[in-house]
Order: sequence, then structure tokens, then C-alpha cells
Amino acid sequence: MFEIRVICDPDDRDRVSKTLAAAFTTGAVRQQATRDGRRTRLYVTADHKPDESWPTTEEAYATAPSIIREIGWTAHTAAEKPFGTRLGREFWLRKAAVLDRIALTDEADAIPSDAAEVATEAARRLIELDDTTVICDPRHYVRQQYAHWTKHQ
Repeated sequence: MFEIRVICDPDDRDRVSKTLAAAFTTGAVRQQATRDGRRTRLYVTADHKPDESWPTTEEAYATAPSIIREIGWTAHTAAEKPFGTRLGREFWLRKAAVLDRIALTDEADAIPSDAAEVATEAARRLIELDDTTVICDPRHYVRQQYAHWTKHQ
């Protein structure tokens, strides 16, 4: 996610806002007059629109084990880790993926929970581990990486 600031004539506000919304996934447009009062400053929180190459959730998790089995695997792997050693990428990928799947289930059932926030944080942990820059929803990255990982297993 990123912030866009545009300085434009007040008459161009709607056109600029629509153009940004067409190019990006945008939040609400915040507006302030410039210091001289002749122009308008627009502030927009934006993100790239999801790329068509990102797998759908169905594609990403088509061959995934059950959620219960993945929870068991992550718990067992974390518990059996020798003291002082770090967990590998597979652990963080599978953990982020199972948390994403739990959040998706809650969202589909319209169950209020913190699952989406927890899944996003786990996705950010994977992104940090991969030392990459992601310009989309971090959970999309998890789905892409999980689909890639399962394909090459």
C-alpha cells in the first residue's frame, strides 16, 4: 500500500479521483486546500489492483491438506524445533497459508473475528523472511507462494 498526493485545480478533483480509482485500488480521497488557496491537495491511500496472474484461493489451496491437519503440522513443527534454531521457510509459508484459509472461512461465514488480521501478520512475516517487496495484499502473496510450493513438491 502507498499514499498518493496530487495537487490539482478544484475542478479536476473528480476526474483525478476517478482516474486513480481506475488505475489502483483506492481508499477514500481526502482533500485540503493548498496554502495559496487556489488549488486542491488530494490524498489517496492506494494499492495495485490484483494482478490476473495471482492464483485464486481455490487454485492456491486446491491440494492443501485439511485445516486441522495443517494446524497439527505447524504445532508439531514448532514444538519439536531444537532450542536456539530458527524455523524454516516451509513452516512460515504453511502457517501463513493455514491462517489465510481460516480467515477466508470466517469471512465466507460472516463470522466477526480477528482471523484476517492474524493472517495478514503471518503473511507479512513470510514477506520479511523472503526479503521481498510486495505491493499487493500480503495474503495474495501467500497464496501465490503456496501454489508455487505445492506445484513443486
